[in-house]
Amino acid sequence: MPEQVTFSTRLIAWQKRAGRHDLPWQKTRDPYRIWLSEIMLQQTQVTTVIPYYARFLVSFPDLAALAAAPVERVIEHWAGLGYYARARNLHRCARQLVAVNAANWPKNEEALGELPGIGPSTAAAIAAFAFGRRAAILDGNVKRVLCRHFAIDEFPGKTAVDRKLWALARGLLPATDIEAYTQGLMDLGATLCTRSRPNCLHCPLAETCIARQQGRQAEFPVAKARVTIPERRSTFILISDGRRILLERRPPSGLWGGLLVPPEGETNQVLARLGLTLQNAQALPPLRHAFTHFRLTLEPVLCRVDESTQLGEAGIEWVDLAQAADAGVPAPIRKLLMRVASAAD
Repeated sequence: MPEQVTFSTRLIAWQKRAGRHDLPWQKTRDPYRIWLSEIMLQQTQVTTVIPYYARFLVSFPDLAALAAAPVERVIEHWAGLGYYARARNLHRCARQLVAVNAANWPKNEEALGELPGIGPSTAAAIAAFAFGRRAAILDGNVKRVLCRHFAIDEFPGKTAVDRKLWALARGLLPATDIEAYTQGLMDLGATLCTRSRPNCLHCPLAETCIARQQGRQAEFPVAKARVTIPERRSTFILISDGRRILLERRPPSGLWGGLLVPPEGETNQVLARLGLTLQNAQALPPLRHAFTHFRLTLEPVLCRVDESTQLGEAGIEWVDLAQAADAGVPAPIRKLLMRVASAAD
């Protein structure tokens, strides 16, 4: 198939010459490190992932260490990366591999794809990079490359279009150099064939790219029909005794599951529930935060309470104000806590 030879051989040659070769999870066959990087890279950019990846490995250097840790500690190391179901599934997967597989990794994409939190594309990446298996990936970057190159004129999220893209991805697989080819697809989508301003001048596939030939790069991938994004508002009570701030751990599932956040709800009700006596309260400027499926406006209220206050409710804890922003809290809550800490200085 000439198209396959052109596409794969050009991509492999480009990756070996100009692709990324110094990422911290490269130059290893360790499936644990490859798996961790692939999960972190889901919907998160490389520059954001690198410091999290390094810190995570210090605390959880191998599968056994991750499986033995409490899930709350794992989630705290994930704080700020978002999409926290990834951290919970990471922990579940580690425990399952240790308990059921005696820490032995499956080596093919089908078996890998049955593990918690590992979808078909992630399974294929692990199979290719850790075990040299001939498996096709199809993450967001790869979909963009294929949609442009072959001018796929429909929204890639449609079931029929998704099947077409998977067939293309599998049909383009080279017989050899699967690691360079797979990394090349990732590198191309991340560095040249980007969402906006694609750098077609340096693209190894420019000669055969239909979108480029037609001058329609900006039209692919076809966008999903616009829908109204729901808006939500919620009040968060920042309770402080001047030195510390009160945080409570969210339930293990749901929004910000397992992370520490200030109590949520009406001021009087929260204080009454916790048995706290208010000295004074101050409404702080609201903070907007966008999630995948909705936008949240956080309405913080800073409440000062007596320093001698004792707490008896489980899941509630005092955290030193200067350290609260690093205590395993989600990104928008970190911003609120930094405001409070800065005002207290």
